[in-house]
Amino acid sequence: MEKNVLGTNVIAQIGLLVHDIEKTSQAYADFFGVDKPQWFWTDTVDKAQTEFQGSSTEARAKLAFFDMGSLQLELIEPDEHPSTWRECLDRDGEGPHHIAFVIEGMKEKVAVMERNGMALLQKGEYTGGRYAYMDTVPQLKVMLELLENDKS
Repeated sequence: MEKNVLGTNVIAQIGLLVHDIEKTSQAYADFFGVDKPQWFWTDTVDKAQTEFQGSSTEARAKLAFFDMGSLQLELIEPDEHPSTWRECLDRDGEGPHHIAFVIEGMKEKVAVMERNGMALLQKGEYTGGRYAYMDTVPQLKVMLELLENDKS
């Protein structure tokens, strides 16, 4: 495997899959003594250009974010459409989905990872950037998400 594939070793986010974002976000807010964040839907496919396993998908998810110092906790409640979120929630139940890294050069990083046997599972756009979920479970025992934010 190539070394320093991402160009960073700073984990920016941990993503958790949940069945009920309201209930789980309230539990985290109470546990940490913080305000419960408002959840929101990911963009529709026309804006997000969401692809799962190489095909366009209508998949959307409710997201809620807790900023925990240098790390962000993301809660994800997927809809019923095909996605890595739905597949993992149905197969594994609630719990960890990914760890995320902020990177630069999405296309190049995805290509390097694919060369190293880490397949692109899902990708999409969000306001201000793009994401890619890579199948790194065989090598790293957890899925990685790459986040690339547009330069302002």
